[in-house]
Amino acid sequence: MTAASHPILLRFDDLKGWRNDDVASALAVFQATSDQLDLKTWGTVCAGLSSVENTRVFVETYMLPVQFHVGQKAVFTGYFEPEIEARSKPDALFKHPIYRPPPEMAGNLPWHTREQIETSGILQNRGLEIAWLRDATEVFFLQVQGSGRLKFPNGEVRRVGFAAKNGQPYRSIGKEMIRLGLMNAAGISARKITDWIQEHPNAGRELMHHNPSYVFFKEITGLEPNDGPVGAMDHALTPERSLAVDPEHIPLGAPVWIEKEGEQPLNRLMVAQDVGSAIKGPNRADIFYGTGAVAGDMAGRVHDTGRMVVLLPRALAMKITGKVG
Repeated sequence: MTAASHPILLRFDDLKGWRNDDVASALAVFQATSDQLDLKTWGTVCAGLSSVENTRVFVETYMLPVQFHVGQKAVFTGYFEPEIEARSKPDALFKHPIYRPPPEMAGNLPWHTREQIETSGILQNRGLEIAWLRDATEVFFLQVQGSGRLKFPNGEVRRVGFAAKNGQPYRSIGKEMIRLGLMNAAGISARKITDWIQEHPNAGRELMHHNPSYVFFKEITGLEPNDGPVGAMDHALTPERSLAVDPEHIPLGAPVWIEKEGEQPLNRLMVAQDVGSAIKGPNRADIFYGTGAVAGDMAGRVHDTGRMVVLLPRALAMKITGKVG
């Protein structure tokens, strides 16, 4: 975790809606990945998990809320796990592949851009294809979400998740469309972007190439049908409890209290269990909304400001805020 300027210690009663949230649900999500936390920092908290009687009292006893970068608004977006029709072999309709990472691509070092990958044919006919999708926008937005469920004609469903990326920066095509005057910021959504690209295939292809980042996938096994996709902590995500953050600023596995404003306000205890290419900075977070079209609609409408507060072990919270225990 990168030290931020002037962190302040808050009381739990300073958290809007704290007394109304289902803390037990959040603590169960926290406990699922608590074995990955640094015991030097979180050891006392983790040890206490074995004898929890009242979840809210437990959290208030072992942790304290800390706000970083006071005065700067947090920005929240949403993401989901799409369900997409797919084929095991290409045909006249399904001709857009998703790929496993090529062996020559080392780590996260810069490799070919999206445009170079898609125009050079460098990945073709190498056995790297996992499946074929109907539309190039489905590939693009599957890469943005980072995971998905592929539905095949025989009823089979395969889960795919993030395996690697090409080391190029993520650039939002939504922001580019606003800059070009193609859409208004107020009404933009993934659905509207998709419709525009499909109505303008040549310009749409150029628009997608504006984002040089390219994501490769792997098949995910061992999950139950009702499990969410696997996040950065190699554990299934929980709808509206799992949060994607920048781990340079917020430690993965930490509880995070969010106060999201906007059309659908949300005051809730979540857990930092995932990351994202576009999620950079101490006041940036992506809320996981679940699987399928309904979750996608909910996630697509979220671009709101608010506040994030990290819950840290008492000793660490007091140390970094300059308080004496």
